[in-house]
Amino acid sequence: MPIVAQSTETTDWVSRFADEVIEESERRAPGKPVVVASGLSPSGPIHLGNLREVMTPHLVADEIRRRGHQVRHLISWDDYDRYRKVPAGIAGVDESWAEHIGKPLTSVPAPAGSAYPNWAEHFKAAMVASLGELGVEFDGISQTAQYTAGVYRDQVLHAVTHRAEIDAILDQYRTKKAPAKQSQKPVDEAELEAAEGSGAASEDDGSSGAGSIGYFPYKPYCGNCEKDLTTVTAYDDDSTELTYSCTACGFSETVRLNEFNRGKLVWKVDWPMRWAYEGVIFEPSGVDHSSPGSSFQVGGQIVGIFGGKQPIGPMYAFVGITGMAKMSSSRGGVPTPADALRIMEPQLLRWLYARRRPNQSFKIAFDQEIQRLYDEWDKLDAKVAEGSALPADVAAHSRAVGTAGGELPRTARALPYRTLASVADITAGHEDQALRILSELDPSDPLTALDEARPRYDKAEAWINTHVPADQRTVVREQPDAELLKSLDEASQQSLRLLLDGLAEHWSLDGLTHLVYGVPKVQAGFPADATPKELPPEIKTAQRTFFALLYHLLVGRDTGPRLPTLLLAVGQERVRGLLGE
Repeated sequence: MPIVAQSTETTDWVSRFADEVIEESERRAPGKPVVVASGLSPSGPIHLGNLREVMTPHLVADEIRRRGHQVRHLISWDDYDRYRKVPAGIAGVDESWAEHIGKPLTSVPAPAGSAYPNWAEHFKAAMVASLGELGVEFDGISQTAQYTAGVYRDQVLHAVTHRAEIDAILDQYRTKKAPAKQSQKPVDEAELEAAEGSGAASEDDGSSGAGSIGYFPYKPYCGNCEKDLTTVTAYDDDSTELTYSCTACGFSETVRLNEFNRGKLVWKVDWPMRWAYEGVIFEPSGVDHSSPGSSFQVGGQIVGIFGGKQPIGPMYAFVGITGMAKMSSSRGGVPTPADALRIMEPQLLRWLYARRRPNQSFKIAFDQEIQRLYDEWDKLDAKVAEGSALPADVAAHSRAVGTAGGELPRTARALPYRTLASVADITAGHEDQALRILSELDPSDPLTALDEARPRYDKAEAWINTHVPADQRTVVREQPDAELLKSLDEASQQSLRLLLDGLAEHWSLDGLTHLVYGVPKVQAGFPADATPKELPPEIKTAQRTFFALLYHLLVGRDTGPRLPTLLLAVGQERVRGLLGE
């Protein structure tokens, strides 16, 4: 069933942008579908920073759909961009790939062992699969297909005819500071090169080297080596005859631009051309586009040459990873949406993007912080169910759990992620043991099959197996620590006796939680259910000491999984043996 729109009662950022976009679309293109856009370059792994380029317009497009409007979300695959450099850390890729630098991404071989025909398709496929899991509906456009089929021929000829006007716009910025290097918009590969002062800076704005005819907004790919290390040396406006030479292999040829399809407009002209061609109303851009001379700012002037207008577009901030530096798509080893979806459900990942305004940075946790994020999500889920959540939080939750087309698949029994992770850690892949433990969490409503806890259980297990270091994994003792048990003073022995005496009666997650926290209270002469406000500060110290003793006796360490979960996992009989009964 479609999800009912929340827009009339919410003030979240998605609703506000949807209002603006609908109004602007009716002004520019009345009666036509609203067009929002994203651009992704499959130059390497498409990471979680790039995902913001998609999720921002997706959430706005989805809100527009909820209101009954037709909308197209275009994802432009910039697969006709040049291959800039060999990304580090990608399996099956070594420095031999450097021979392909300068070719279109679709002309570069895929990494060794890939099932895909070229570099671009290899990295595109992983992103498409992740977007499907996230419920993102889009129309994909391959720029290789567009350019090589001559779809933009009229636009190319128009840009070349008006190259002096374009050059005059670009010239306003050429003496200004280069754009900030902190970029998350992968389509700005060429802009980054220009900022770095590389030899391919000409792809950024079309300025040419020695022997050229001056500014030219179109870059041919060489007919011999396929690289874009070319210089246009002659052009005739009447016949459209274009002559270029290649500095990589020495090849040169003369072609007619009105029938030539092996090249593309330089980036700062290409992007605004597409705004006009597709009628884009809304497209976000990374923080680097706020700098003088950035492609979004310059494009806002160049788009008029093509008879179009600049889209509404918020600047979006960085997405970080807990414990990792800023992400870069041209380097390998950065987490992708697929990496995140292996350890978290789509709803949680959607929520992380929906709850923060585009200009707010945030982090995605691959470490212990993921457990806290899941706790926060589950609390919100409960508040929404009981009707006590704030309107903006209700809106973010609604956008996370589904789209205008319906809810995303979800875990039937959403048990706490930290509990599932502890169970997966302790049982080390033994599903029968995992089911035994999980079925004892709530004796009044026992889990009858592990599938009820999936896919969340599988995500938690994947996190344990891939992101928790081996020395932090939990290994239960095979035999009691006889030496430690003999050395215990009377108070410690009493604490263990109180715990053991209460095991049978409290054998559930809630019961054991009450028991392990209650033992130090009872020893100090307080009721087991006394609240922290009713207790002196030293009770917390006593609890920590008691917990450390239990961890040492059960797993030989100072810490470990939450004790109630650990006790359930070890099993009542084995707990009694390890605690010296």
